[in-house]
Order: sequence, then structure tokens, then C-alpha cells
Amino acid sequence: MKIIDVLQGSQEWKRARARKVTSSRISAVLSRAKGGKSEGTTRSKYKAQLVAEILTGEPQEAAFASKPTEDGKETEPFARAAYEAATGVYVDQVGIVLHPTIDRYSASPDGLVGTRGMMQIKCPLPHTHIYWMLAGVVPTEHEPQMQSEMDCAERDWSDFVSYCPVLPPALRLFVCRLPRDDKRIQEITAEVNVFLREVDEIIERLTRKAA
Repeated sequence: MKIIDVLQGSQEWKRARARKVTSSRISAVLSRAKGGKSEGTTRSKYKAQLVAEILTGEPQEAAFASKPTEDGKETEPFARAAYEAATGVYVDQVGIVLHPTIDRYSASPDGLVGTRGMMQIKCPLPHTHIYWMLAGVVPTEHEPQMQSEMDCAERDWSDFVSYCPVLPPALRLFVCRLPRDDKRIQEITAEVNVFLREVDEIIERLTRKAA
């Protein structure tokens, strides 16, 4: 496993992950317009972001973060501690994990568990947490990111961890394990390769135009 040892959220972390497809944005890579025959707006905008990062050498992510996002980041250490207490395992924190074969593909896991596992933390609003808990499965909207992270980190499973500290203690933590799905990972990896080729084609076209 190839790791870049930087603090998540730091300027060093932002620079190290710039120009790379990241697992947290894998849903953008998979985005399709209505009907599924062309790329969605989210995908085209993310492609433009990577092109800009390559051309400028600087991260292009929005500096503004919403209050729920900021609150979630502040709550994340408590979620990790609650998970460790409930499972009796230690969570190892890392900065960036590089994909084993694709240079411009990486993940920033919320934690590695043992030698074969990892975790994905969400700190949602109470009604979302309760909805996930009642459903009892990994939410479909988070499955692509988790499979992508398992691919980058070469792991066999990932625990989806939802934590909501405003609920009664017995209801604050929801954990659901997602096993590695190699078929799904192959599909995602193929999309990443196509996406990166398209980024390179745009840069080549823009470079010719500027010459």
C-alpha cells in the first residue's frame, strides 16, 4: 500500500491530492445525464477541475465548506472513538492512499482497521442517521466511494459508520459492513481510466489551441 503521510485537510494534503481522481468524488466520475447516454454536469465540472489543477499546478476545490460539512469534520474523531469502543479495535489514520496501478487515482480513508479492513465515517442529521439505522444496510449513495477506497487501499471490507451525538447514547452509532466487490471495482476502475484519458485529451486540445 502506497501512502502519502500528510494531515487530512491541510494545505499539503490538498496539494498532494490535486490532479488526481479521489474516491470522495467517484460519484462525479460515474455521473450520467438523464437517460444515461452522456455524461452528467457533475462529471464534466469535475473533469474541468482536474484540467485546471494540472494546468495551474494548484488545488481547485472550493474553499467554502457548508456548516453541516464543518460540523461533520469536528464530530468525526468522536465517531472514530465510539467505533473503537464498540468494536474493540484500533483505527489507524492515514493521509492519502495511492491506487496500486493508476498513478492519478487516490483515496483519503477515514481509517484503516487491522490489515484487511477500513472504515467510512458519516456524521449526518438525526433523521438521516435514523433512516440509515432502520434500513440496516450501507446506503447506496456511499457504496461507490467505499468500493473505490477498498480498491486504492487493497482492503477486503469497509465498515460504514454513522454517528449522531445528539441522539440517546444507545442510538448514536450505526455500523454496517460492506464486503469488497471485485466486479464492481472493475467497473469503477474502467470509468476512472476513461475519465483520465478524457482529461488528457482536453489538455492536449487546449495546449494546441494556446500554441
